[in-house]
Amino acid sequence: MHTIYYIRHGKTEWNADGRFQGLQDIPLNDLGRAEAVRAGDILRNLFAREGRDPLGLGFVTSPLSRARGTMELMRGVLSLPPHDYSVDDRLREVGYGHWEGLTLAQMKAAHPDVFAAREADKWSVAPPGGESYASATSRLRDWYRSLKSGTVAVAHSGTARALMVVLGLETPQAAASLRIEQGAVYVLREDGLTKHS
Repeated sequence: MHTIYYIRHGKTEWNADGRFQGLQDIPLNDLGRAEAVRAGDILRNLFAREGRDPLGLGFVTSPLSRARGTMELMRGVLSLPPHDYSVDDRLREVGYGHWEGLTLAQMKAAHPDVFAAREADKWSVAPPGGESYASATSRLRDWYRSLKSGTVAVAHSGTARALMVVLGLETPQAAASLRIEQGAVYVLREDGLTKHS
């Protein structure tokens, strides 16, 4: 199993407002930029402790600007060229369909039956017009199988949950409700998952 250093993008104004972003391309806010720099510091310290040269790793991000902005700031901290990374659409966030831009209270008011069903089974029930975590696992499995080396990936909370299940590091039920922090580095290895913050 290739080691993955997984970072959720830094905060945006929609995160601050409690709005679900999904595929909407919302940029980082000031706090999000600071979280990206902090994640870069954490990575630099991890690499130093592990004796790992970042030039031997792949760097890949979701196409959404909040993830790309996070990657570029982190690479700056690592003294790497900011734009020298790849973009992979398979790392895009789980789509929230008609719920994108809404808060939890607005989702519940708009589609109470689907909201209740999803609260009972967050893993398998998709938002109206959106994607479930369960369905996202196929693209994350495909992405993981394409890796050739250890990789630094910047993406989203939904894709983190799907990837953890694909790699057997979390159960679907646990992953569906797992809080994925911004500004932290999740290291996914064969022997388990560790969070550094």
